[in-house]
Amino acid sequence: MRFRLLTILMLVAGVSLAANPTPESRLSQVFESIEANRLDDALQRVEALIGEHPNFRLAHLVRGDLLLARARPLETFGNVAKTVPPEKVDGLREEALARLRALRSRPADDRLPRSVLQLHSEQKHALLVDSRRSRLYVFANEKGRPRLVADYYVTLGKNGIEKTREGDQKTPVGVYHVTANLPRRKLTDFYGAGAFPINYPNEWDRRQGRDGYGIWLHGVPRDVYSRPPRASDGCIVLANPDLESVGRYVQVGLTPVIVADEIEWSDAAAVEAERAGLAAALEQWRADWQSRDTERYLAHYSQRFASPGQDYAGWAAHKRKVNAAKSWIKVGVSRVAMFRDPRERDFVVVTFDQDYRSSGLSNAMRKRQYWVKEGAAWKIIYEGAG
Repeated sequence: MRFRLLTILMLVAGVSLAANPTPESRLSQVFESIEANRLDDALQRVEALIGEHPNFRLAHLVRGDLLLARARPLETFGNVAKTVPPEKVDGLREEALARLRALRSRPADDRLPRSVLQLHSEQKHALLVDSRRSRLYVFANEKGRPRLVADYYVTLGKNGIEKTREGDQKTPVGVYHVTANLPRRKLTDFYGAGAFPINYPNEWDRRQGRDGYGIWLHGVPRDVYSRPPRASDGCIVLANPDLESVGRYVQVGLTPVIVADEIEWSDAAAVEAERAGLAAALEQWRADWQSRDTERYLAHYSQRFASPGQDYAGWAAHKRKVNAAKSWIKVGVSRVAMFRDPRERDFVVVTFDQDYRSSGLSNAMRKRQYWVKEGAAWKIIYEGAG
């Protein structure tokens, strides 16, 4: 006897097991046994899994189906009593599919996320969330380039992604970073093992009129192992063991969190070409500012440019006045990070340390710029403190 849906799940899965199996990979083993019609073996495996993780509701549902399969054929996944609310079973089915599809569609070793163009030397890891796969991917920084080291199932907003307003129960899409680490002892049980707030809304969100607050990566209550793929109020939610694992990668104020509808994977050569092109534009901007040729410097800015309190016309007038009063300018740029925004096309967030010195002023700051492709040229559309 086989479960029709579980057969489909295993065809979708097709995964190899990790050397140190996780609850997710062990559940995949259960499905492999079901696909091979080894139902007793599957039952033993799922009962062992439940013994270690008694709050793993999806595993309980599979166990119930396996026990029921001894009495009669099962036509679907989750043949539970009609007294169980159907939406709960539907959520577990969606979780099973999301977990197994993500494991089946893991990116090849030679593919890189197009959104991570460059990490600076102190950023040890980057976190990328793929909404369609309900997956969070962790990338290590290897000489500025990303290398996939781990991935986890996540729950996102009840109403999907593209957050625009407070209370819409959607998860934002964009480039963010972790702003704090809130331990379990400072939170209610609802947040589980802890929480990592991110800086939504960022500068670009506010410029686009998007609002809301309180978007966190956090865990789940003690009586729950995980939640369905679409069940949060907009936060990114992980099983508590997974959140604790992710927490070991997080650096407050440094770790980027990029949330996408779907991660776009590319080959290393293409990503490097994009990075090099934008790096050249940034270097030319630095050199032109340092040259005191104000019109050449201003040519790097879009006519749609805005900074806090200024549009392009105001910015240009201010820069002409300031630069005219200088006899020399030196500009240093270091610790550069570049991340392509997953919502906008040809739109990159660039953050760096700026060391500015001139005949009248010296200062150092962390700066953030948003660069957009206009025709064949990269232009700055926003600039402010980073």
